[in-house]
Amino acid sequence: MNSFRKAVEARDPEAMAATLAENVVFRSPVAFKPYPGKAITAAILRGVLRVFEDFRYVRELTGGGGRDHALVFEARIGDVRVEGCDFLHLDEAGLIDEFTVMVRPLSAAQALAEAMAAQFDRIQREAVN
Repeated sequence: MNSFRKAVEARDPEAMAATLAENVVFRSPVAFKPYPGKAITAAILRGVLRVFEDFRYVRELTGGGGRDHALVFEARIGDVRVEGCDFLHLDEAGLIDEFTVMVRPLSAAQALAEAMAAQFDRIQREAVN
């Protein structure tokens, strides 16, 4: 998990993508349908890097024999403070195959939904290139 966290903290989208399994499934805090696949997940994560300001992890929890991780974070979207958690599961090769994000409070989820909606055409283009 250390490699993903370091990649995020360095704001390095290529290093972040390198930690994802080809069959990763991303579950958004603001969309019901999951997004399957490395290309779309990496594109979403690049969009998040553009949206979140002052992002930092504040706690890391590990369980499930070292294959389940929760990374608690804080960030901003404009003037809106965001608290959240990345729930990650690693496959046998140590790559992320499940990625679920939760955020709070409601104002943060709404700000995130708006900001990511504004990014989504770009995200979809990036996922196919």
